[in-house]
Amino acid sequence: MNSSLKSGVFVGGLSGLLFGFDTAVIAGTTQGLAQAFHLSPTVLGLTVSSALWGTLFGAFAAGIPGDKYGARNCLRIIAIMYVISGLGCLFAPNLATLIAARVLAGLAVGASSVLAPTYLAEIAPARQRGAMVGVFQLNIVAGILVAYLSNYLIGLLNLGDQEWRWKFGVTTVPSLLLAAMLCTIPNSPRWLAIKGRVNEAGKVLARLGHANISEELENYARQTASSAGQKAKLSWRSQARPITLAILLAMFNQLSGINAILYYLNDIFAAAGYGKVSSDLQSVIIGATNLAFTLLALTIIDRIGRKTLLLIGSVGLTASLSGVAYIELSDTHQSLLLPMLVLFIASFAFSQGAVIWVYISEIFPTEVRARGQGLGSSTHWLMDALIATAFPVIAATSKGLPFVFFALAMVAQFIVVLKFFPETKGIALEDMENAIRR
Repeated sequence: MNSSLKSGVFVGGLSGLLFGFDTAVIAGTTQGLAQAFHLSPTVLGLTVSSALWGTLFGAFAAGIPGDKYGARNCLRIIAIMYVISGLGCLFAPNLATLIAARVLAGLAVGASSVLAPTYLAEIAPARQRGAMVGVFQLNIVAGILVAYLSNYLIGLLNLGDQEWRWKFGVTTVPSLLLAAMLCTIPNSPRWLAIKGRVNEAGKVLARLGHANISEELENYARQTASSAGQKAKLSWRSQARPITLAILLAMFNQLSGINAILYYLNDIFAAAGYGKVSSDLQSVIIGATNLAFTLLALTIIDRIGRKTLLLIGSVGLTASLSGVAYIELSDTHQSLLLPMLVLFIASFAFSQGAVIWVYISEIFPTEVRARGQGLGSSTHWLMDALIATAFPVIAATSKGLPFVFFALAMVAQFIVVLKFFPETKGIALEDMENAIRR
């Protein structure tokens, strides 16, 4: 992999790191926010989910400008949004300002969840696409681990009622780095070719180290010619199969309960009798497990395939969620809570976590790829917002009920993936549409 390709992967990955950091940092602030603003469980749920509604809109809205102006160009604006949101949370004078800053962070997370995988998929060789796009997910979980570790270290500083501000504010540092790095990478060659800028596309391919540039450009031209007219927009008539697959995969991703558990991880541990600092430390263990098993999945995703990983993960997710549900419902065996959550995170990271952004970025034609990614991503974030809002309310009534629901959803996932999901490993993006139809 040459230096330009490495830079593109690094920047795409850094977008994922900010995604993960902003997703998980809230777990260490819920108690501080509840105390600072005297929040009830319902208002806390709305506060936590406020960023998610911004994320939903960001994912939904990013596809059209991404296809029109290019993923790299849009990511530059997103980096500035990350910087402003981090500073807004750090200096927020009231709850309304904090929520506004978190909504802005959500907009950035949602848009980057569309555009960074799109960019990575379009610069990656087919044989390495799973691992390269998977770098985005690897950095998401690295960001989650960094957030948990940051929360733990800041918690040791005894900052009192200002602690939650600094937990949010440290996101400004990687945001500034992302903004700087985005000035060093080229536009996607596939996007340039679709826009008729073939000479520029050839130069970028050379910069990225492609051996047979003329063949690549011919492939781009072939897809552009075959898609002329009838597929200028994302539509059910033209792309029913990839739309269905993207929506199902995104829904099941959140029906596993992954983000609800990550957002309220400290509260879950606190309910089992762990103290604040202990809860932060257990969260670091969870984050490290997430990173390790994501890395393991990315080493084999291009060999054993996306579908196999999803099936294996479904089994582990069902078993671990059933175990957590039993612990919460019976109020016994609390010592097994950490092992069950470690198994849950390992199963998720090895399957859904590693697959989702890779799979959705592969299955749509280039001219609507960002919009297709936006559809899958906005579905993901809609489910996330709904579940995160409802989780503390339902858990306050019955601690185990949410986990029973998540376990049943993973049984359904196994059946749906087994019967309806095609394998996409090793297929060139220009040949993907025909492969999915078959």
